Amino acid sequence: MKVEPTKEHLWLQKLVGEWTYEHDAEMEPGKLQKFTGTEVVRSMGDIWVLCEARGAVPGGSTNQMMWTFGYDPAKKAFVGTFVGSMMEYLWVYHDGSLDAEEKVLTLHTEGPDFSAPGKMTPYKDIIEIKSNDERVLRSEMMGQDGKWSEIMRQNYRRTK
Repeated sequence: MKVEPTKEHLWLQKLVGEWTYEHDAEMEPGKLQKFTGTEVVRSMGDIWVLCEARGAVPGGSTNQMMWTFGYDPAKKAFVGTFVGSMMEYLWVYHDGSLDAEEKVLTLHTEGPDFSAPGKMTPYKDIIEIKSNDERVLRSEMMGQDGKWSEIMRQNYRRTK
């Protein structure tokens, strides 16, 4: 079976390369913490990209993370997954789209509501291409009040 890549598949190829990142997360209310790490993004054909990241966290441990991204022409949506060594939940992106300028990819998912154990809530991960060598990943969570709030930001710089 031969699959011809669409322009959406080819957009994902912008992520391919080696990157360093700085991660900002609010681990406790009002306390922003910074972490650093590296990421290698490779192509699986012209259809999928696989992102493997490692980052240091306080206490001397290392988190490992993996994303998969693709485009489903039947759904007319970007799809993918995320797993991390710091959590047991498999995040599935079921509905993603590019903005009109094709600089921002917004991926929708559902996951644990960390403020209400046992409940699920909507999330979105937003990848913004700033230049060929710079991108940003932001994660937002819908609160119990129905409002979106940013819970995490990673700034990436290409090294290769």
